Amino acid sequence: MVDKESYQNGVILISTFSDEKSLIALSNSLIAEKRVCACVNYMTTKSIYMWNSKLHQESEFLAFFKTTSDLAEKLKTEIENNHPYDVPEIVIIKMSDVSSEYFDWMHKNTH
Repeated sequence: MVDKESYQNGVILISTFSDEKSLIALSNSLIAEKRVCACVNYMTTKSIYMWNSKLHQESEFLAFFKTTSDLAEKLKTEIENNHPYDVPEIVIIKMSDVSSEYFDWMHKNTH
């Protein structure tokens, strides 16, 4: 069992993508090659937003990237550097209560 205190806990980084192909390509790299996140859950969603002074309503893919706190900044940087959007949505939510087994699994797959 991993000492959660030494890694602070887990985080979920939320981002949106315009297409599934770019989301999957980036996710595969972040999980298998870079090992900065353990899991990505995604789903289709509808978004309404302003861009270049114009109101948009689009279908997007909402993604939840799960990792440990000590890798959050590396994950954020990788997403910023490889995201297809000019201004990607990047929101980090701290997991305040994670089961030991799930945290151990996240840690094992990222360290």
